[in-house]
Amino acid sequence: MSGPATDRPPTIDPVAAQRWATRTRTASPWLHEEVARRMAERLAVIRVPVQRWADWEPVRGGLQGHDRVAAHYPDAECFRVLPHAGIGQEAIKKEAKGWWQRLRRTPARVTDVAQPPPASVQMVWANMLIHQHADPTSLMADWHRALAVDGFVMFSALGPDTLKELRPLYAQHGWPPPAQDFTDLHDWGDQLAAAGFSEPVMDMEHITLTFASPARLLQELRELGRNLHPGRFGGLRTPAWRQRLEAALAAQLRTPAPDGPLALTFEIIYGHALKAPPRHTVQGETAIALDDLKASLRQRNKNLPSV
Repeated sequence: MSGPATDRPPTIDPVAAQRWATRTRTASPWLHEEVARRMAERLAVIRVPVQRWADWEPVRGGLQGHDRVAAHYPDAECFRVLPHAGIGQEAIKKEAKGWWQRLRRTPARVTDVAQPPPASVQMVWANMLIHQHADPTSLMADWHRALAVDGFVMFSALGPDTLKELRPLYAQHGWPPPAQDFTDLHDWGDQLAAAGFSEPVMDMEHITLTFASPARLLQELRELGRNLHPGRFGGLRTPAWRQRLEAALAAQLRTPAPDGPLALTFEIIYGHALKAPPRHTVQGETAIALDDLKASLRQRNKNLPSV
């Protein structure tokens, strides 16, 4: 049973999260690309027409995943949201001529922005991003602001079962937690509704990754992110501690075979929600923005039966 939803993750250090967000990246993590592939398969069942879409921090989320979405909407314009200037530009340049672009005579326009214009896109794509964000409420508000009425957001995140093998191992040795706590899918759904989204649909799956050695496992974790827990160890670890860690991983994370690989679980949460037309309460005097009023009238006229 999950606890009550909160606006901010209880175990993310905002300074550490900001430091990780502004770190230079030359490639996207493999797991993020795999999650993007699985999430892109879900686009086939969505019938909302997309003329413009926004990819929130594509290097963190997966540049190959970006290409998959672009291939699904080949004529749609795209905003690449890069809130931290210059971050990931080298990786974007290397991926700039994706296979889907080479097949098109005139590629759809792509614009790099810190924030899309209000109500400018029909889809927000945010892969494996929000669980690293110290203020997800503000991030959801940015998504909602960028979407046009009837537009939708698709996002993914790590869930609470992620690294479930590491947490007891660290506790057994008296070490601080190996990662921040991850938000439950029900709490993400509640936060979407609180941010103004409607019809949130949440689901999850577990992905088990295996590694030939403790060193390879730790390398993968470094590529995926950083430990953002406020109670993490505050200094540099020694080579002796690294040896203890690798020995513990080899002893406790092996699959049943004595010489089998090391297994690590990742819970992947998928979310989808719509931006509904604004609702206006009737009072003695009500002020309504002109753009909101126009959107409500367009939606009402669209829903009227034809005669």
